Amino acid sequence: MGQMIGIPFLMWIIFTSFDFGNVEQVFAILGIAGIILNFTKYWKLRIIKILSFILMILPLINRMTETPIEKFNYIAFQIPLLIFIITYLILIIKRNKITVGNNVYN
Repeated sequence: MGQMIGIPFLMWIIFTSFDFGNVEQVFAILGIAGIILNFTKYWKLRIIKILSFILMILPLINRMTETPIEKFNYIAFQIPLLIFIITYLILIIKRNKITVGNNVYN
């Protein structure tokens, strides 16, 4: 019980993205793409936030369906996961001001 924590999962994403011929490689690359989307200049667009969230959560969903659920059944995994999901959803719902040139959009 309790083998899935943040740092090993991040390392799993990085190393699996270079593991050629593996189906999990696709999910790892999508997760990395979601993280990279957070650092682009278009990140303030709501559709990019939603896409980034989906791409970041896909490797986790894939991992949860392939490994026994007991590895995720502990509070040190569940609390950070809930905090991530809740705060990211708040970030998606929250309105941002987007400045393009001299124009300001909500």
